[in-house]
Amino acid sequence: RAIDLRRTVLQKIFLARSVTLKAIRDYLGKEDFVEVNTPKMIATATEGGAALFPIFYYNKEAFLAQSPQLYKEQLTMSFEKVFEIGPIFRAEPSRTNRHLSEAISIDFEEAYVDYNDVMDVLETLVIAVYKFTSENCKKEQEAIEHTVEIPSAPFERITYTQCVEELKQAGEKVEFGDDLLDSHLRIIGNNHPGFYFLTDWPMKLKPFYIREKDEDSTLSRSFDLQYGYLELSSGGTRLHNSELLKARLSEQGLDPAQFEDHLKTFDWGMPPHSGWGMGLDRLMTTLIGIDNVREVVLYPRDPDRLSP
Repeated sequence: RAIDLRRTVLQKIFLARSVTLKAIRDYLGKEDFVEVNTPKMIATATEGGAALFPIFYYNKEAFLAQSPQLYKEQLTMSFEKVFEIGPIFRAEPSRTNRHLSEAISIDFEEAYVDYNDVMDVLETLVIAVYKFTSENCKKEQEAIEHTVEIPSAPFERITYTQCVEELKQAGEKVEFGDDLLDSHLRIIGNNHPGFYFLTDWPMKLKPFYIREKDEDSTLSRSFDLQYGYLELSSGGTRLHNSELLKARLSEQGLDPAQFEDHLKTFDWGMPPHSGWGMGLDRLMTTLIGIDNVREVVLYPRDPDRLSP
């Protein structure tokens, strides 16, 4: 792989990736966000589920972090606006062109805003990144033989309920509350090419920390940013009441005692907050027109690849 990276086209891909990272940091820095670094070795699951890599931490069991979710929420108490660019680890045995066991995530959290506000920031950030990369990667685009097309605002916003109706019209057997399969998202992506937000998912499909809508408790204040069928980002408004969080953990079969360190921070004045996480590697595939996420990662990790 080290020799392979001498190829001009691959060098240009990773030079473009470096420029993209600079664009992200520049934009969020100008918006007064504080860049943070949170632990990647953790004592319990961040988001529940079994997709965890266990490790030995001295004489204890620990895990590689699925995301910095709980830490970045806590940090809104002190800094209000934070972001992190760092690795996440998912032990999902998925063998597709868009899944990796180790990926780079751009994580964002802000106090005193709701999910509509952070969608606006995400939309503006994506457009700014496309524009900066387009303007500063002329030679890279020539080598890759792909022109970066800057998206225009606003991104379309469609609800989960609208998606279900579109799928039914397309002849799919899907009901409210069903998770959307890859085959479903490909249909929706054909109907809505380019960037769009898929909002207001059912509560039962979302993690314990997502807040419900006041007018309909079966729906969540959540969204995914899609590029066609490809999910790039997931986010929403968070619960900031510890008692409600405990109830939600129990509902999802998780033990609140395992989240004691996190829950007690909410008793010290946790502000209302919202945020999102976005996969850098997937974003890069949309930027440079490549459909395999491994092509934009120096040393990709998946269920079959642990070396070089």
